[in-house]
Amino acid sequence: MRRGMFVKGAATAAVAALALTACGNSGSGEEAEADTGPVTWMAMLHTPTTPEKDGVIETALEEHTGQKFDMQWVPDASKEEKINSALASGSLADIVSLTVTDSTQVRQALGSGQFWDVEKYLADYPNLSKIDPDTVEAAKLDGKLYGVPFQKIKARYGVLVRQDWLDNLGLETPHTIEDLTKVAEAFATKDPDGNGKDDTTGFIDREESFLVGFRSLTGYFGAGDKFEVTDDGQVVPAFTTDAFKQAMEWYRGVYEKGGVNQEFVTVQKQNQQDAIAQGKGGIVVTGLFEAKNYLALAESADPKTPMKWALVNDMRTADVEHRILTDTGGGMGGWLAFPKTEVKSEAELEKILTFVDKLMDEEAFALMTNGVEGTHYEIDGDGVVTITDQTSWEQEVQPFSSSRPSEKVVTYKSSTPYVDEANELMKENEEFVVINPAQSLSSDTFDRQWSTIEQQVNDAYNQYITGQIEMADYEAVIEGLRGQGLDAIIEEYTAAYAKVNG
Repeated sequence: MRRGMFVKGAATAAVAALALTACGNSGSGEEAEADTGPVTWMAMLHTPTTPEKDGVIETALEEHTGQKFDMQWVPDASKEEKINSALASGSLADIVSLTVTDSTQVRQALGSGQFWDVEKYLADYPNLSKIDPDTVEAAKLDGKLYGVPFQKIKARYGVLVRQDWLDNLGLETPHTIEDLTKVAEAFATKDPDGNGKDDTTGFIDREESFLVGFRSLTGYFGAGDKFEVTDDGQVVPAFTTDAFKQAMEWYRGVYEKGGVNQEFVTVQKQNQQDAIAQGKGGIVVTGLFEAKNYLALAESADPKTPMKWALVNDMRTADVEHRILTDTGGGMGGWLAFPKTEVKSEAELEKILTFVDKLMDEEAFALMTNGVEGTHYEIDGDGVVTITDQTSWEQEVQPFSSSRPSEKVVTYKSSTPYVDEANELMKENEEFVVINPAQSLSSDTFDRQWSTIEQQVNDAYNQYITGQIEMADYEAVIEGLRGQGLDAIIEEYTAAYAKVNG
């Protein structure tokens, strides 16, 4: 939920610029005819090279959708700067991919009224009408849907446990926090890899523990996704709740018994991955799809590695229902937004929504995911997709993959069993996902103060887990922050939530 801290004047300027360029254009224009020219699309580029204009994928997509389009590629490394500049100047396209969902400037521009609210139109299209209602709600800003949400899997996280270590110690795969505790302690004390050395631990965590791995674990105790709504209707940070603090007390206990890598507060992500691949720990809280990657890393160092993983997506504590915190903002990866300065009438909007809807057909999804069958990939009788020309795929197909309106159209079978297992478990997660209720709300104090507040709580969390302070000290930090914006954020989010849900 950490949002980029932008200069408030710049955000205001962006809104003002959009308002000026839209002056005199109500955006209604029910009787206007749609422009017959190509649709322009400002999209993110996650690859080193830009695909050739009128290349094989673009041409095939135009044939499928019946719509010409021109891509305006924005390099991912500079996307915030480029998008902010485009918002401030009003130099936008018919479709603007807005993927920095926590940017204050983006959210203020969307909420300024200069982009189409598309919610009422979705029901008119076969694919758009099927967007997950939770994702639609997560994509709203103060009750308005200013664009088609990029659809992602809603909850990809789980707990990965070394199955070969469990087998070596005669332990069952844990599905409760109580059993997970026993496994963590056993991995730290009972030589699970059988090398006769005291060189293993349970959890391999990293410096983002508070924001990533541990945060996911708190969901099993009943804590919310960054924020939650109390029984009396208040929207409060999850880190203030009893469930979150109960999870902290548990994790500190595991840490004290050696079940968590002792230096986690200084471990970076790459170091974490290396430690897992090297067999230094046997539990990691991460995306379920990472099992394949950890095995590949281990095999690159030792082709005979005994590494096997158990993928757990149903971890629970006593008296807490099955739940999993979203790691993708409720399956919302941003917006395909339509500025009224470019899309001047409902007829224009409907033309563009038709185009976006057709991009969610299976044929278009296959083109943007795999490419052209026989050129970029093959598919066998079991439905397993294999990329046959990696170079061509990277140059011609991969740039379009990040612009797919939905990642959930088709789940292709893989030649790697861990991939298929992870896909199935992530699909199961959708039923039990918990989403941040404040994600779609606005709070000026949050925009100004949250990064500072969150960092101070993060520091206190690290100090508590490592035994430098006690729970009373952690709570004192939170109390001290109440007058520094925390209470104002709670008040503003609570009022916004009541307004939207009243």
